[in-house]
Amino acid sequence: MNSQNLQFSIVIPTYNRPDRLKQCLQRIVQVDYPRDRFQVIVVDDGSKVPLDAVVAPFQDQVSLTLLRQPNAGPAKARNTGAAHASGTYLVFTDDDCLPAPDWLSVLESRFAESPDALIGGKTLNALPQNLCSTASQLLIDYLYSYYNLDPHRAGFFASNNFALSREQFQTLGGFDTSFPLAAGEDREFCDRWLHHGSLLVYAPEMQIAHAHYLTLKSFWRQHFNYGRGAFCFHRVRSQRNRERIQVEPFSFYFQLLTYPFKQAAFPSAFLLSGLMFLSQVANVFGFFNEKWQSSSQPDLSVNTQS
Repeated sequence: MNSQNLQFSIVIPTYNRPDRLKQCLQRIVQVDYPRDRFQVIVVDDGSKVPLDAVVAPFQDQVSLTLLRQPNAGPAKARNTGAAHASGTYLVFTDDDCLPAPDWLSVLESRFAESPDALIGGKTLNALPQNLCSTASQLLIDYLYSYYNLDPHRAGFFASNNFALSREQFQTLGGFDTSFPLAAGEDREFCDRWLHHGSLLVYAPEMQIAHAHYLTLKSFWRQHFNYGRGAFCFHRVRSQRNRERIQVEPFSFYFQLLTYPFKQAAFPSAFLLSGLMFLSQVANVFGFFNEKWQSSSQPDLSVNTQS
C-alpha cells in the first residue's frame, strides 16, 4: 500500500472480546470507501486468547495489522496503534462498535472543511431492548447535548468515534496513559486539545452503533469506573490550569435526571431516569474511592502531558 495515498488509519483497542471484534471488523470491511485509502490497526491489550484467528479472515480484504501489548489499558493501546499508523488522519473506535457504511466518506468531507479539527461523530445504541445499555447511551447523549451545544465549538467526544490529524495527535502527546481504565482518558484528551487552542467539531452524520451489553451489575461497575476516571480527569485538569478541582453545577444533574422524559415515553422514561440516578451514585462512589486511593498511596507516576 502506498502510504502517500493513505487517508485514514483506524485504531481499535481490544481486550478479551473476540466476538465483538469480529463483528466490528465485519462492518469495517463493508465501509464504502476505497480500500487503498485506509488501514486498520487492531491493538490486543493483553487478551487471554490470541486474536490471530479472528483477524486473519479480514486481512485479504483490507490492510489490517494486529499488534499486541501487555495489558495496560485503552489509552496505552490507542497510543500503540497510533505509533504504527501511516494515514494522514487517525480514526478511533472500539471493538464493540459498528460503523455505518458512509463513516469514512463523511469524515473525508468534514476534514475537507476543517482539516485541523478533532471531529467527533454520533453513537447509536445497538441494543435498544437492553434497558441498562439504553440508559448508558442516553447518558452519553445528554453529555453531548450539554457540552456540544455549538457543534463547531464542541467540548467533549467519546473516543469510540472521533478522528484527528495524526501529526497533531503526536504533537499533543497522545492519550494520557496514567488513566488505566476506559474512563476519562478521552475527556482529558479533548480538554487538553482545547487547552492548546484547537477546535472540536461535532459531525452527527458520522455514525456508529454501540453494542455494549450491560447487566445491572456491569452497569454499576461501568459508572463506578467512570467516577474513578472523573477524579483522574479533574485532578489532571486542575494541575494543568492551576486551579482547584471543580465539578459540574447542580443544574447539570437536575437536567440529567429529567433528560429521559424528553427522549422516551412513560414508564420507560421513569426507569431510565432511575438508572441515570444510579449511575451518578456509582459515579460518586468511584470518584471518592479514587480520591481516597490516590491520597493514601505515594504518587509514583510522572504525567508528561501538558
